[in-house]
Amino acid sequence: MQKVYTKIESIVGNVITVRAKGVKNGELAIVTTATGESYANVIKLQNDLVSLQVFAGAAGISTDDKVRFLSHSMKVSYSDDLLGRIFTGSGVPRDKGPLLDENMIDIGGPSVNPAKRIIPRNMIRTGIPMIDVFNTLVESQKLPIFSVSGEPYNQLLARIAMQAEVDLIILGGMGLKYDDYLFFKDTLEKSGAMSRTIMFIHTASDPTVECMLVPDMALAVAEKFAIDGKKVLVLLTDMTNFADAMKEMAITMDQVPSNRGYPGDLYSSLASRYEKAVDFEGAGSLTILAVTTMPGDDVTHPVPDNTGYITEGQYYLKGGRIEPFGSLSRLKQQVNKDTRDDHRALMDGMIKLYASYKESLEKKSMGFQMTEWDDKLLKYGQLFERKMMDLSVNIPLEEALDLGWQILSDCFEPNETGLKSDLIIARWPKKDA
Repeated sequence: MQKVYTKIESIVGNVITVRAKGVKNGELAIVTTATGESYANVIKLQNDLVSLQVFAGAAGISTDDKVRFLSHSMKVSYSDDLLGRIFTGSGVPRDKGPLLDENMIDIGGPSVNPAKRIIPRNMIRTGIPMIDVFNTLVESQKLPIFSVSGEPYNQLLARIAMQAEVDLIILGGMGLKYDDYLFFKDTLEKSGAMSRTIMFIHTASDPTVECMLVPDMALAVAEKFAIDGKKVLVLLTDMTNFADAMKEMAITMDQVPSNRGYPGDLYSSLASRYEKAVDFEGAGSLTILAVTTMPGDDVTHPVPDNTGYITEGQYYLKGGRIEPFGSLSRLKQQVNKDTRDDHRALMDGMIKLYASYKESLEKKSMGFQMTEWDDKLLKYGQLFERKMMDLSVNIPLEEALDLGWQILSDCFEPNETGLKSDLIIARWPKKDA
């Protein structure tokens, strides 16, 4: 039986406190006021004193309003009816479609037993050369996109959502500007990708508590689809906003702050979400690609710093490009040995020459005398940045590899590339007579 409490002990910000027994942390409640009802979430227990974060804010709540506990945590509906739909962080339709309340599943459950996981072994093609060729995305991988504000990380996620060779995209937006939300919505609808997409969107004007629910909503649904045999890619933006929401909640709960004011359980809170990435034997997979903005471009900031310990590499987005230095997919070796025989060698060779180009660029900027080799490297670096690094480039992996060979042949003699002779004989572009 659901108990109803009619006395609210205190109201501080968006947190209300009541005295109740038999209540669990994370349990859902409904607060009934003179103007309507609002959901609230239990965030703190101290003996019989229960603190709840009100989703819609505490404005208009009085101390004699009713609080009814629902005896369960937050749930989300799961079915194919979710496809093409947009919801808030609390699972309420944002797209003016019908409310879905059948086949409800819990959110925020434990990650999959490691014994049930299999070694990642399949590539996810995106059509972006800096990913497919140089830092391949692998099924069941968890990778952050490290960026600073102002970089086109949402545009990059939208392209991946449109082009990634997966069955299902689940987009979780946290603290999005309304323009960014409309950008995702319009881009996916125009491209036809919306039919295989589910969106859980929290905008900057929505309640803070809903920001914290977005990853759990997205990942709970993704896990169910993966169990049912779907290849699911979860795109999250921005996990720093998620961590900032955690910080705000921790301050409300009078927790002792840790590094830069973030709660002491920041690492475990991030890990419990990222560790949802999994590949099921005989079923589907769940892959996570999550934007993490770095305040002041500081990789030692607590959010990217903790993220780096959890994830399997990172993509660095800088100057509108995925940087080859610093970006790393630790699982790429699992798949790029099986894509094409020249993939690994070409990848290594092109990055080595690009590093040499950077050195020549520095020599030029300092006024040193340039050699013929430096001139070749400068030409190569410019072609590499324009034809491979530019995020507008959209070609399949095989075409990208062929393009790599073409760039090398435009700039160097075969023996200058450092690549093996048998590969050069097989792959070096033939000059027109």
